Amino acid sequence: MKVGEVICGDEPITLNTGRATKQIRVTNKGDRPVQVGSHFHFFEVNRALSFDRAEAFGYRLDIPSGNSVRFEPGEEKLVNLVELGGAKRVFGLNDLTRGEAVPRNLAASMEKARRRGFLDYREGPATGFPEGWDNDIEEAR
Repeated sequence: MKVGEVICGDEPITLNTGRATKQIRVTNKGDRPVQVGSHFHFFEVNRALSFDRAEAFGYRLDIPSGNSVRFEPGEEKLVNLVELGGAKRVFGLNDLTRGEAVPRNLAASMEKARRRGFLDYREGPATGFPEGWDNDIEEAR
């Protein structure tokens, strides 16, 4: 055996056993590619990606750790999502959740997403933020 060597068994490894999964359709309405990593809370991905955000609340991509999915401009694809594990706490990212990604917090997160332009993306200034998008950030300080 060498330092750092990993010896795997002959049986296949099943990822995310016992976790809820779902499939959603996603379209990149932006003019640039968007890449999403394996453990990013899918609800909070780039606002140029159009999909049913409520369906994605509490889920991430169902792909191996360290991998990602790339969405080219105008591309539409089906992606598989898997339920977040552990305490389901989400902080940072686009700050739409700031707490547990569980059903009781969905309405507040959807309202933040609406105010910040995540539900009705339109091409526009480089920032793409609707006027007043940061009001809830100031209120939290």
